[in-house]
Amino acid sequence: MGKQDASTAQSAFAFQAEPYPVEQGTVYWITGLAAAGKTTVATKLCEHLRRSGRPAVLLDGDRLRAVLGAEAAFAPEERRRLAMTYGRLCRELAEQGIDVVCATISMFHAVREWNRAQIDRYCEVFLRVPFDVLRRRDPKGIYARHELGEQKQVVGQDLEPELPRSPDLVIDNDGAMTPDEAVDLIVKAACDPARAVA
Repeated sequence: MGKQDASTAQSAFAFQAEPYPVEQGTVYWITGLAAAGKTTVATKLCEHLRRSGRPAVLLDGDRLRAVLGAEAAFAPEERRRLAMTYGRLCRELAEQGIDVVCATISMFHAVREWNRAQIDRYCEVFLRVPFDVLRRRDPKGIYARHELGEQKQVVGQDLEPELPRSPDLVIDNDGAMTPDEAVDLIVKAACDPARAVA
C-alpha cells in the first residue's frame, strides 16, 4: 500500500471512529413498598413513552431477580447489591439513548444518591401507600406469609425501609388515582426539575 493509500485509510478510520451523537435517555426510577403498584404504573409509563416515539425498556425488580439468578437474595446486603446493579444497568441503557423505566423497592439512600449523581437524566418517583392498604392488596401474599411466620426479611415489616428523602415526585397511590393519571404526573415531573407531591 502506498503512502497516499495508507493516509486515506487512516483518515477513513479516524472518521468512522468519531462517536455518533446520541440523545441521553431518561431513567424513571419507580419505587415503593411491595403492593404499592410499581409494576402497574411502570408498565403504563413505558407504554406511553413508546407511543410517544421514544425507545423505552421496562425493568421490573422481580424479573430482574430471575435474570440475575437472585430469586432468593432478600438479606439487606444482597438487596443493596441488587439495587446497585439495577442502577448501573439503567445508566448503561440511558447512555445509549434508551428511556428506562425501573420498578423496584430498593429502599436504600446510598443507591438513590448514586443514581442521582451518576445518571444525567434521572426521575425518581415514590409511590406512597399506607400499610393497611398494602396489606389489603397484597397480590403476591407477601404480607400474609410474613404474618404467618412463613416469610422473613420483608421490607416495611422486619426490614426497616430507608424511604426516599427527595424524590422528584411523590404519588399517594392509595387507589384515588388511576395508573394513567399517575403516568401524566410522572411525565410532567420528568420535564420539570421542581419537586412535586400529588
